[in-house]
Amino acid sequence: MKTLDEFNYHKLEHVSQAFIWELGSCDFIEKRQNIVMIGNPGAGKTHLSIALGMKACYAGFNVRFYTAVNLANELAEALQFHRVSKLEKSLTKVDLLIIDELSYLTFNRHQSEMLFQVISERSERASVILTTNLEFSNWTNLFESEIMVAAFIDRITFRSHILNMNVKESYRLEQTLKTKSQQKRGS
Repeated sequence: MKTLDEFNYHKLEHVSQAFIWELGSCDFIEKRQNIVMIGNPGAGKTHLSIALGMKACYAGFNVRFYTAVNLANELAEALQFHRVSKLEKSLTKVDLLIIDELSYLTFNRHQSEMLFQVISERSERASVILTTNLEFSNWTNLFESEIMVAAFIDRITFRSHILNMNVKESYRLEQTLKTKSQQKRGS
């Protein structure tokens, strides 16, 4: 469980706290807009996506959270067991779909096509929050088809808030160093 209150805003250099709280009003869901968070590891993308998802739940919206790999795997499994249409139908009922960590693993052509289909179906119909470590120009490293990448980016960025979440130092690294420093003082 993550909240906007718990987030460490002082690390963000390119996005204001006020803007994050504005997104927390969930107006972007009403307007069927997306949020794309791009930034290095430890910037707080997952925390903010979960916190915004929690705000949406409290506001009465239907929200679903996946890592990109888990969504691709669930789609592939649904295809294998002839349940794709059932899964796709359930995803169309979701007001906010959060796809976290689109950047760590590559997707084969089949997975790419299925992820694209989900994003394409949601375009202008329902909101997506997508987090990634990669700039758009590097998405060709994730997917086999450059044309698919261009279409994917076109759909996900249309009517979107694109947040530059790059930070100087990872939150996790900062916490590890702080803990080690405290341990040294305590010994």
